[in-house]
This record gives sequence, C-alpha cells and structure tokens, in this order.
Amino acid sequence: MATGRGRLLLQHWRGLLALHWPPGGVGAAPGLAGEAPGPAGFRKRPGTSYAGTATLKQCARRGRHYKQPSADHPASLESFIWIRIYSTAFSPKISNWQVNSAEKTTVSMNLLSVEDKEAGYWKKEYIAKQRASVKAALARVLKPVNPYTGLPVKTKEALRISGLGWVIILKEKNGKEYIMQHIDLLINDSSVTIIWYGRNWPQLATLSTLDLCGVTPVFRDRSKPPSKNGPRWLSLIAKYNLSNLTESTMIGWDRLIRIFCLHPGLLVGLWKREEELAFVMANLHFHHLVEKSTLGSATVPYELPPHTPLLDDNPEYGLHGYQLHVDMHSGGVFYLCGTFRNLFTKKGSIENGYVKLVVIRFKNNTEHLPLIGKVGLSWRTDVFSGCIKSCSIMDITLLDEYGKPFWCLSSPVCMRSSVPSDGPNFLGQTYCVDYVDSEGKVHVELVWIKETEEYFIVSLVLYLKIAKINHWFGTAY
Repeated sequence: MATGRGRLLLQHWRGLLALHWPPGGVGAAPGLAGEAPGPAGFRKRPGTSYAGTATLKQCARRGRHYKQPSADHPASLESFIWIRIYSTAFSPKISNWQVNSAEKTTVSMNLLSVEDKEAGYWKKEYIAKQRASVKAALARVLKPVNPYTGLPVKTKEALRISGLGWVIILKEKNGKEYIMQHIDLLINDSSVTIIWYGRNWPQLATLSTLDLCGVTPVFRDRSKPPSKNGPRWLSLIAKYNLSNLTESTMIGWDRLIRIFCLHPGLLVGLWKREEELAFVMANLHFHHLVEKSTLGSATVPYELPPHTPLLDDNPEYGLHGYQLHVDMHSGGVFYLCGTFRNLFTKKGSIENGYVKLVVIRFKNNTEHLPLIGKVGLSWRTDVFSGCIKSCSIMDITLLDEYGKPFWCLSSPVCMRSSVPSDGPNFLGQTYCVDYVDSEGKVHVELVWIKETEEYFIVSLVLYLKIAKINHWFGTAY
C-alpha cells in the first residue's frame, strides 16, 4: 500500500514541475490549513477539491533543486512537493517582493531544513503566506472609495483577481453534507445576488442548517480562469437554521412556489406541491463583501477590525450630514435608485431605543418618489421561472457625516397592505415595507395610484439603534 501510494505521489510530483506560477502568488486564496474540519483541514465533495484534499498535478520548475525522495516514504515525498510549491511561489529571487538580506537568509535556511519540519508544515506555510499575499493585494485594490457611495470603486476587479465564487453547504441532521456551487450571479450597484438551483436537492425534512461560504482557488494564475477542479479555500459568511423554515418568515408566493426570508439576506424558494427546495438566493452588500468572502475559514467568519470611535464634535446637535442610497431591484431590473443627502435629526428624536431619521415626509409632495415598472421578485430553476408580485430586493447604504458606511444591508422585502400612520388621506390603497435587524429598522409607506398603475413612496424612515450610535461615536445617548 505504501509503495503504491508513493508511486502515485511520485507521478503527481513529476507533473508538478511543469506549471508556471505567478510571481508572489498574488490572487491565491487565503487561509491556514487545519482551520476547517476534516483530516486534511478542508471540506470536499466529488468533482471539486478544497485546499489540502486534492493531490496536486503541476508545479513550476524553478528555485532550488532537491534530492528526489524515495517512493517508499510518501510523507517525505509530500513534504518535498509542498516545499517546491512554497519555494517556487515565494522565493525572493523570483518573486516581486522587496526583501532585505536578513529575510533572504531566513527563507534560505527554512528551505534547507526540510526534514526538520513536522508533517504538513510546508503546506500550512504556503497557505498562510498566500493568505497574507491575497489580503495585501485586495487591500490595494479596495482602497479607492467612491465619494458618493462610500464603497470601494473596484469591487468587481477584486472579485475577478481573487477568483471568488460562492457555495452553500446543506447539512443533514445525521451530519451528512452537500456542497453546491452557485449557478447564477448578478452584480448590482451596491450588492451581489447569488442563485443556486437544480434537481438533486436533499429532502428538506432531513436538513438542519445551511452554510453560506465564499470560495477561492488556492492556486491562482491571473492570466487564466481558475480551474473548476482545483483545491479551494472556504470562508464562512453566515449560517442559517432550516429546521423550522416553513413555520414563519414567508414573504410571498405565486402558483408554483412560496418564498421564505432568513436573516441576513437569504431567500429560500419551496415548491408548493411537495414543499421541497426549488432554489436558494443570497443577497450580499458590497460593504466588506470581499473580505468576508475570502478571509474567514470554513468554520469561523471573518472578523472585522476593531472600530475606532469617530468623535462627535457636538453630541447635543444630534445626527447631521448623513447620506442614504437605496435601491429596490430584482433580476437586474431596478424599481428604485435614489440618493438622499444632508439627512439630519435632533437629539430629541429618540424613542424606544432608536433614533428616528426621516428621509421622505408624508406632507412634502415634492419628496414622494415612484417605483418604476411592475414590482416583483424574479426567480428561476432549470425547469420553471416566475415572478412574485410586490416582492423585491432592497439595498441600503447609509453614510455618516464623514462619508463612512454606517449601516449597510441587502435583503428580500415585500409590500403588505397597511393603514397610513400619518399625513393626508391618499386616493389609493396604502402599503408598507418593513425591515429589522440588530442595528436598525427601515419603514417605507407607499400608495398605489390606480390611474397611472404605479406605486409612490410617500414616507421613508430609518430607525437607528442608540447602542449602534454610541458605539460608533463614543457617545452616551
């Protein structure tokens, strides 16, 4: 058995000597081997390998030369393969690093002490170095910020150079897992919409949780598309409970499906007839999207850097100079795209633990806005498609007085019949849209104008948690 395994590894090692690696490995996926579950440190499913599970097929013929280990010692052979990968990608002589003589000496000494390292050392070192490499590269790309949105200008470029995709991991109650790669992807103005569908879903009654993960290739050559079957690194974004899905959270339906919303931003479609999965849709805001999708591990989400409070020069004045950008869309069609500047509220506008920030007022007709087109949430599978009336995706980007993203979200929402809470009596049926999370609430009121067959927003109010404001500014409201 050992001899057979050694021969197999030897064959792969020979293939490893043929691949040309990009200098410095910029763009490869981050992460430390061993952070994810499993003996190799990563998840795996048939047809797709995740970092550490796939036997590598190619490597560059560069760097130092080492004596070929015996096929009877597969552990040594594996260490030999990984040190070749490491030295090829990160040797100071061939990379674009700016290193001093001390760093060169350290690298050289590490390369000479192959046999002194524990099993798996060079694989962990390679992936750790790639983590730092991609983090630095993405930081450079994401640094320029759009002054109007407060979001990175080059998010799309960051998605491209990282080779980023997304998977969902469906977990059964008995521990069995199903990994599904996304089928469709829509890039909106301030969010991405990611869709999964197919015919081979596990039964809903057997499922316990759903993990949403970013997935990036461990080995990334920016001159080529990432290999679909190469090793991948998973970064957990959110975990959802599917056990009681049908008992609540339903936001809409049509003749074929019902849709359920799970916070944050996940939409699950069930076939009406069988009450089984039809599709899954994730909605992710651009704010910290790339970091969350690449810099976590398969079991631990990326942790944002500690926030340094922005001192409020006049806490008695309340909130001022805020800016809101709001989109309502579905399937690439936008029903609303509005920006509201110079928003403010007095300190006295505090009620029930929230600060009230009025964006559109009932009594000011000039502020009222129409929704363009027939509002509905588009869905599709490999067999059917449809549109659920009155539902859509809402993206909120609220910037503070310094132009920094203060509250960002992307979530499915639905209009429901309501009674106007204030203002004049409108000639038409009134509807509302509500959203709530741990940082705030959004309340929108609309009127259906029968003559023109369109919705008008007649009120838009944000409610910001006082705890969020105090944390952000170091105040004590």
